[in-house]
Order: sequence, then C-alpha cells, then structure tokens
Amino acid sequence: MQINRLFEMVYILLNREGVTAGELAKQFEVSTRTIYRDVELLSSAGIPIYMTKGKGGGISLLPDFVLNKTLLTDWEKTDILSALHAVNTVSLEQTNSAIQKLSSLFGKESGDWVEVDFSDWANAEEESALFTALKAAILNRNQIEFFYHSEAGSMRRVVEPLKLCFKGQSWYLFAFCLVREDYRFFKLRRMKELMTLPDKFYRKGPDKVLDGKKVFQDDFVTITLKLSKEMAYRVYDEFPESKTLPDGGFLAKITMPRGDWIFHYLATFGEHCEVLAPEDVRLEIKEKLEKTLKQYL
Repeated sequence: MQINRLFEMVYILLNREGVTAGELAKQFEVSTRTIYRDVELLSSAGIPIYMTKGKGGGISLLPDFVLNKTLLTDWEKTDILSALHAVNTVSLEQTNSAIQKLSSLFGKESGDWVEVDFSDWANAEEESALFTALKAAILNRNQIEFFYHSEAGSMRRVVEPLKLCFKGQSWYLFAFCLVREDYRFFKLRRMKELMTLPDKFYRKGPDKVLDGKKVFQDDFVTITLKLSKEMAYRVYDEFPESKTLPDGGFLAKITMPRGDWIFHYLATFGEHCEVLAPEDVRLEIKEKLEKTLKQYL
C-alpha cells in the first residue's frame, strides 16, 4: 500500500503546484505524521520534493521535475501517447485517465497528432457498449454467450473470448467456440443478446491471429470488374491495382471471401460496375439482380 501511496502522491504533485499535508492525509486516510514520513522517503529516493510553512505553504515538487529516469526514449513516449489516443476512439472508459497520467509522468504533451474513429455512423452507442463488454470478458477471462447471425442462420454460441481484431473496415472477436470446438472469428455487428457468463477459462490463444491468416473460413475468389469513370474516387480508395481504359473507365480486380457480401458490396456501385470474371460469380450476380428487379415489376 505504501508504494502505491507514494506513486499517487508524486502524480498529484505533478499536476498541482502544492498540496497540504492535511489534504493528502484526508485523501489517503492516514495521519499527517504518515504523510511527513512519506515526504522524507521520497526525498531520500531522489525525488525533489519539499515542504514550506505558513499561509499558502504545503508540499510541492520542483517546477521542472518530470519522471525522466525511464528507459523509454522521447520518440517512444510520443508513440505510446499517440497509440493511447487512437485506442481512445473505441470509447474505452479508462483511457483518458491513462493518457493524463502518462503525459504527466513523461513530462510531454499528450501526442494528439492523429484522430481516428472506428465506430460506425449508426449504432455507435450500441457498438461501444458491446466493445466494452467484450473487453471486460477478455480481461477477466469470462466465457460469453450470444446469438450469431450468418448466412447459415442464427445460432446460439458459447465462446472463450481471446482478442478483439480490426480487419477490413470491421471489428471481429477471435474466440474459441465451445460449440464448434475450434477457434473462430465473429463479426461484432452480427453478435446479438450478449451475456457474460460466470464460467472462467484459462486458454491462451495465438499471439498473432491476423498475421498471414484468413479472418474467414470460406474460400476466396478474385473478381475482375469493369468500373465506369464516375467511380474513379472509389477505385483509388478501394483497389490497390487498376488499369485505366480508353473510355476513362477502369479495369480492376478484388479478392473477397465467397458469400452474399460479394453481391451486397458490388451493388453499392450500381450501374457503374460489371463483373467480367469469373463466370460463376457473373452468373450469380445476374440471377440476384433479376430477382431484385421482380420486386419492382
């Protein structure tokens, strides 16, 4: 307890010019005599802490003091603070506190040079609540139960949550599924009615789950597309390699896991996209468009 109190005292003094012994004693629920002993210990450890008497006096640190005896370089400190800012965009409640404390300890600005928001335009609050619940389950090693909606239908799953992953514009939960008895990825937006169970687990997953691995268990297919010139902004955004055609349009390829999302994705291009190959995907898209058209006849 004493070492925690000493650390907290230094943190408080880094953020305030001076604090009275009485204020510290009340906060830590100890006597003022104990606070005076703590000041002596910190001073003997090389912390430039001092006390002044009289009105306006109290306990203070030298104005220019920062905890600079860390092994981290200035660049590494900046990277840490910037990373915390990025993590803060997924609404982790304690992150702001961590940023403030580390900024004070490092004697640096917060490193807020980049702003990222992983949340969707819609249902941001629901997604944040789900993310927070999954984070707690992972850190506390609690099994979770939920209904998962996929092409095969809705199914109840009980899993051991291991890691949250961001891949291809979406968040996924990497977990060991007790129903399938194997590791699986679950897309957060398809998880509903999440419940945290009291059952604990002790399984440890791989250190890297996205390194050279597929998020989906399905086969992948490479699709060749012809896109009109009106889609130039999306071609540059979404296709790393493309060829400009004489009419100003584009020839592009994209590799995707097989499934209904191929149709949903390509439908966002409307009349500005044509599937050239492979033939089975072209025919499948044609059939789906014909079925869709019947809704308007």
